[in-house]
Amino acid sequence: MEFNSAKELIKEIKEGRMVVLLDDEDRENEGDLVMAASHVTAEGINFMAKHGRGLICLTLTRNRCEQLNLPLMVDNNLAQYGTNFTVSIEAAEGVTTGISAADRAATVLAAVSDNALPSDIVQPGHIFPLMAAEGGVLNRAGHTEAGCDLARLAGKSPAAVIVEILSEDGSMARRPELEKFAEKHGLKIGSIADLIEYRIQQEKSVELSAETPYQTRHGDFILRAYHDA
Repeated sequence: MEFNSAKELIKEIKEGRMVVLLDDEDRENEGDLVMAASHVTAEGINFMAKHGRGLICLTLTRNRCEQLNLPLMVDNNLAQYGTNFTVSIEAAEGVTTGISAADRAATVLAAVSDNALPSDIVQPGHIFPLMAAEGGVLNRAGHTEAGCDLARLAGKSPAAVIVEILSEDGSMARRPELEKFAEKHGLKIGSIADLIEYRIQQEKSVELSAETPYQTRHGDFILRAYHDA
């Protein structure tokens, strides 16, 4: 099965649907269900819990984490891939025990609301935020960054709900099984590598920051300085 293009995945995210997203075989070598956090529903959370089987997480930008006063779970991250877990969260209002699909959806929506305040959530809880690296997948090729990038490119708040896809025996599902999973559930499937390539093609990576005339005995030149965009 051929992967869907990054453009196709972005369209699915924009329309509120989930996609299956794979990282590199030399990295975590796993597939996640991904959907825009602003479109999350109880039904979506339930599907992730039932069919994804992994840990349901919420990808957030550094700015959003700071807006919510969310500290990292640990100061010294020794995890193999440096996944930036913050403290877990719960909606401050409108939930019961916090674990039901409806409660977890409510927590996600509270955290990604445009005007969200630190007082809108409490800690600990049943949703696990992940702080994305600045620059997204161009800086770190992880599902955390890919989730934020896909949502942003779809015109949504740069936040996504993600969950790893496990096999029925509890092991990680790999590409052949993930392809069958996507086909069974009518989902688009793609890769973080394609998303990286899409961003490189579509976005400026450097910008002109200054220029000045420069005269030499060999002629006149213009010196230009650039910075990472």
